[in-house]
Amino acid sequence: QVQLVESGGGLVQPGGSLRLSCAASGSIFSLSAMGWYRQAPGKQRDLVATIIRGNITNYADSVKGRFTISRDNAKNMVYLQMNSLKPEDTAVYYCKLVTPSKVYWGQGTQVTVSS
Repeated sequence: QVQLVESGGGLVQPGGSLRLSCAASGSIFSLSAMGWYRQAPGKQRDLVATIIRGNITNYADSVKGRFTISRDNAKNMVYLQMNSLKPEDTAVYYCKLVTPSKVYWGQGTQVTVSS
């Protein structure tokens, strides 16, 4: 069974930075695609960034140039470095792990961008 635990969320002023972390249990981490998604109140859960084997990354247009996804397979960790944060980035951020047979989600971490 895979478990994902996010951390690093919080309150930050516009223009600030945060680094989210996702710790994954299990031995399949290095074989899995990972992603960060976010869900604002009253809205659907949207893709933020993904990273697959070979460290190939993909970003939502709204975060390109500001956010960076990375992974450390030795530590079973995936990160999301968020810079130049905007109020519209406010949401609960979720970590996602995709295997050939199953999808796993973390419990989410709140990010609030406000002055």
